[in-house]
Amino acid sequence: MVEHISDRIAVMYLGQIVELGETDRLFSRPRHPYTEALLGAVPQPDPRKRSSEKRGVLKGEVPDASDPPSGCAFHPRCAYATERCASENRH
Repeated sequence: MVEHISDRIAVMYLGQIVELGETDRLFSRPRHPYTEALLGAVPQPDPRKRSSEKRGVLKGEVPDASDPPSGCAFHPRCAYATERCASENRH
């Protein structure tokens, strides 16, 4: 629904914007792994269009929002996280 009614979208994780962009770009080329995970979780109602690949499921628990991890708050659950993610929040 959001894709059809919005021109721009802000994706938030633990109360922080992790990605902000034009709707078309965000849906076609997400830049943040959390955005990628959210889009991967959208159900496809048409079985002919469903991918044969399994959707990635996020690992780990959602951190306490009152005491978020350092750096990018998503890094403990991110498959692409590096040491830099734990110390820098580039969003």
